[in-house]
Amino acid sequence: MAATGNEEQTLLPDIEEEAEGMEREMESEEEEEEGMGVEHSEEEDEEDTSEDERENEAEIQRLEEQLSINAFDYNCHVDLIKLLRQEGKLHRLRKARQKMSELFPLTEEIWLDWLKDEIRLTEDESDREKVYELFERAIKDYVCPEIWLEYVQYSIGGMGAQGGIERVRSIFERALTAVGLHVTKGASIWEAYREFEIVILSTVQPPPGSVPSQEQQELLNAQLDRIHTLFRRQLAVPLMDMEGTYAEYSDWADDGVPETVTHQYRRALQQMEKCKPYEEALLVSETPKLAEYQVYIDFEIKEGDPARVQIIFERALAENCLVPDLWIKYTTYLDRQLKIKDLVLSAHERAVRNCPWTMGLWKSYLLALERHGADHQTVTDVFEKALNAGFIQATDYVEIWQSNLDYLRRRVDFSKEWSRELDELRAAFARSLDYLKQDVEERFSESGDLSCTIMQIWAKIEALHCKNMQKARELWDSIMTKGNAKYANMWLEYYNLERSYGDATHCRKALHRAVQCTSDYPEHVCDVLLNFERVEGSLEDWDAAVQKTETKLNRVNEQRARVAEKEALLARQEEEKAEHRRKAKADKKGQKKSQKANRTGDKRKAEDECEDEWGDDAELPFKRLRGEEDFGCTTTEELMETESGLFGRRAPPQRKTEPPGFRKNQQGVPEPQDVSKEQRKDENSVFVSNLAFNLEDPEGKLRTLFGGCGTVQQVRLVYTPKGVFRGYCYVQFEDRLAVPEALKLDRQEVDGRPMYVSPCVDKNKNPDFKVFKYKTSLEKHKIFISGLPYTCTKETLEDLCKEHGTIRAIRLVTNRSGKPKGLAYVEYENEAQASKAVQKMDGTMLENFTLSVAISNPPSRKMEDKAAPSRILGAVMQRQPQGARGKGRTQISLLPRSLYRQSAPDAKAENGTISAPHATVTDGVHGGPGTASLDMQTKSLSNEDFARMLLKK
Repeated sequence: MAATGNEEQTLLPDIEEEAEGMEREMESEEEEEEGMGVEHSEEEDEEDTSEDERENEAEIQRLEEQLSINAFDYNCHVDLIKLLRQEGKLHRLRKARQKMSELFPLTEEIWLDWLKDEIRLTEDESDREKVYELFERAIKDYVCPEIWLEYVQYSIGGMGAQGGIERVRSIFERALTAVGLHVTKGASIWEAYREFEIVILSTVQPPPGSVPSQEQQELLNAQLDRIHTLFRRQLAVPLMDMEGTYAEYSDWADDGVPETVTHQYRRALQQMEKCKPYEEALLVSETPKLAEYQVYIDFEIKEGDPARVQIIFERALAENCLVPDLWIKYTTYLDRQLKIKDLVLSAHERAVRNCPWTMGLWKSYLLALERHGADHQTVTDVFEKALNAGFIQATDYVEIWQSNLDYLRRRVDFSKEWSRELDELRAAFARSLDYLKQDVEERFSESGDLSCTIMQIWAKIEALHCKNMQKARELWDSIMTKGNAKYANMWLEYYNLERSYGDATHCRKALHRAVQCTSDYPEHVCDVLLNFERVEGSLEDWDAAVQKTETKLNRVNEQRARVAEKEALLARQEEEKAEHRRKAKADKKGQKKSQKANRTGDKRKAEDECEDEWGDDAELPFKRLRGEEDFGCTTTEELMETESGLFGRRAPPQRKTEPPGFRKNQQGVPEPQDVSKEQRKDENSVFVSNLAFNLEDPEGKLRTLFGGCGTVQQVRLVYTPKGVFRGYCYVQFEDRLAVPEALKLDRQEVDGRPMYVSPCVDKNKNPDFKVFKYKTSLEKHKIFISGLPYTCTKETLEDLCKEHGTIRAIRLVTNRSGKPKGLAYVEYENEAQASKAVQKMDGTMLENFTLSVAISNPPSRKMEDKAAPSRILGAVMQRQPQGARGKGRTQISLLPRSLYRQSAPDAKAENGTISAPHATVTDGVHGGPGTASLDMQTKSLSNEDFARMLLKK
């Protein structure tokens, strides 16, 4: 908690003086040592020490200057405190800690160091009181068992004072309330409390052999009851090592453990077993363990014990103090469930100290203060702190002002004509407008209240509660002058205000101005004006309204026509540019093909000439037909890329001389669908793929299937030159609104195969367009399941996963034929549910299949490498049925046949060598000259060897 001015003045003044005295004594001692005659090595050590001190002092001064510039530099505060503590400068150290504690909540480590330093300097009772005050500040920042344990141990040291024992017990009880339910560390407080009471028991026991008086016996019995009560209370709480506490109580109790205590112990033990998985998850996870704490919190909320919910929230916040959502969840729970004033307000105050930049926390704090009856000055102070918190958005300041204005409005008694609260409310409205206009606009270049919400609320309050329509109209005039006059909804708000609290004359004026100024929905405003005159106006008013609305609508229609004409012109220009780019690309591609053809060898040219001369040869029709098919495929692939937006199918180019049987082979080919580019509308079309090649009546089926989405204008099927359906097509609708409905049919089964439906986008205009609609990055709220049986259905998977959280979507992965791959993605509402599902389901069995479950993190989609692998010169290659360069017009390989002859087909070539255990390389004659035996050895080939083989020398 931030210390007040009084706390700064009363914080250990005597100890500060003592600390300064100790510093002076230490400095004088150092001076005396320097004056003494010591050995040379000691003098060098002192010189090194003094050098380090000078460097540290320079660093301390630099950090202090930095903090004078920016007091909110957290790391700078921490570094300064460490250096001052290292140098032993206690007075400056205390001031540095004090300044930091005013701005930030201190961590457990900083508080413990501070407390231990102050404890070492305490001498009399007045000093102890100052340390008590310091402990009270420390326990308010975070709920830390270590600080509470240090607090109770320190209080035990003062038990000899008057009322000291009762004070120790009071601190112990507060510690148990705060951290006694801490599963892993709460037992230390219970044990310390018991040990303290056992020590007190030893002091009230009578000496051996003496008979205690009645008063002594009463004291003894009361102390024994306290110890029994502590054991019973602890055994009713689920804590670590409960068994050891139960065994200790069994040994300590003379009459044994009562049955009621045993029953409570067993219930607590059962609860501990429920908590163990969550505690183990916290032990093995890494800081900050936010997801694990979220799951633990949800579990405790479901269990319904408010005290346990509070302690798990506090544990989570101690490690995640800068997470605003966690603070919001905690304060909301306290506001709605516990409703304890001190606890609620303390949590809200700590929340805004840890995350001051979060407007929602300040807003909740103001509401909590009002809800619990805080005085007006306290609420005002908190609001002023919120304005100085440094929000990151302009709209945050608008919301915090609205919260304060709502609070001030609820304080006003509007039954009185005048009140101080009403003047304060009006002053706050005026101040809020000035603040947004000056401070917020200067920082964010906008006020954050574009629709003037605050002014609208002010005007409505003046009209409704204060009956001051004149002030309300002035405010609305100001609203309209801030750029809102062109919006119909703003005028209708003003009209409704006048209609409710004003008169017909001002309503008519407002509507006439609205018709004149509105630019977004003029038709609606005109209708409102005409309907108003039907109810309120005379004939002259009606005629004026009709004339005004007709003039406005005619002017609007003219403007819209000009805009549409301009857009059409721009669209045509873009289309012409795109056509020009396509033509340039096609010309460039044709030039490359012609240049490549000109570079073809003489042997290829001779073959072409022979092909032209032997046009009537028996084998020619088959070869020409294959050539045509290849050309047609290439053309089709170029003009009809998947989802490219280039529709239709072009027939292969006709040859001048058609070989016999050509028409016979072309029977059954559907006629090409000649659709002009003007008739093709990409924005009204979808691309449909992964259909079966043997689908019967595909056009009829697709029209029926997509008919429910909208009116189907045409279905353009894509065929091969032989008339075989390629399995994809384009479906064009009359209305573009049907496209989103058609996209919903993606992956619907058609004849046992999933049909893929995607937008029709021209890749020439949108080269970066991707159809894959699923994310390829980490999704913490989604799990990936592998190892599923192929018979698993969505219903089976949903029954299996729904017990771990609310399921939003399930996707079973299939191949293109619709058969399952044994993989699935399950999407939950949040990360906590997904993490729980991974912990519970990973490694489980389903129909004798072991499931592997993990958070969804699919690999990134990479483009396939289409580059052909390089070949090593001299490598032994087998004959390829399509030729060394793939399918082409010539199947002749330029590699000598002698290199194809080998007895070991798996011979490999690396770096110019041939390694084949039983390979023989000849010059074409078996056993002739030039035979080289390569049995069981590796022979390197030189350039002469290659030349000899190629030239057959």
